[in-house]
Amino acid sequence: MKKYSNRKSRLGGLLAGLLSLAMILGGVALLTAFFFGQSLDNPATNEAQPGGFNVPELDSGGEVAAGGPEDKTLKLTVPKMSRIEDDTVPYSPGADIDALGENAAIHLEGTGFPWEEEANVYIAGHRLGYPGTDSFLAFFDLNRLTNGDEIFLEDANGTRYTYRVFSEFVVGPTDLSVTEPVPGKNIVTLQTCTLPDYSDRLIVQAELVDVA
Repeated sequence: MKKYSNRKSRLGGLLAGLLSLAMILGGVALLTAFFFGQSLDNPATNEAQPGGFNVPELDSGGEVAAGGPEDKTLKLTVPKMSRIEDDTVPYSPGADIDALGENAAIHLEGTGFPWEEEANVYIAGHRLGYPGTDSFLAFFDLNRLTNGDEIFLEDANGTRYTYRVFSEFVVGPTDLSVTEPVPGKNIVTLQTCTLPDYSDRLIVQAELVDVA
């Protein structure tokens, strides 16, 4: 009877070990799918099922707003986000795969600039991104932002723009209204994809409250 109990105990231990191994392998597979399942060939899109990270595509005609510094590059800092501090944000079209893959975020071509009187500075960054680049997990914790949190932009002349969050919501991948100016406000919009399927866009908007 004792030998039978020992055999049963060893069998139970073996099964528990195999189950634990299966769970670990499943977790590794899930993480691999999250972090490496995206392809740099996934372009920005306004399609309902983009199959990857998606940024609005706007027809700007290549025009850049007048005024402000000659160099339109911005730097972004979000104290409540662990990976966004003094990150360079190039002014790029949503379909610029290289810019999206190499930077923490892009300033979407065709949207406003902080020095304009009424603008929507639309900035998009990867939720997961690509290991070994600035895009990796760049906007992973965008969901942490709540009303009253601060966002900082700095232009090439060193002028610092302070924004305060007033809205957080989710929109579908075909909704371009979030790229448009809000009457009477100067705002910044931060965008990333929703998890786990990247199907929608997580949006955080903040209003300009100080320029220094």
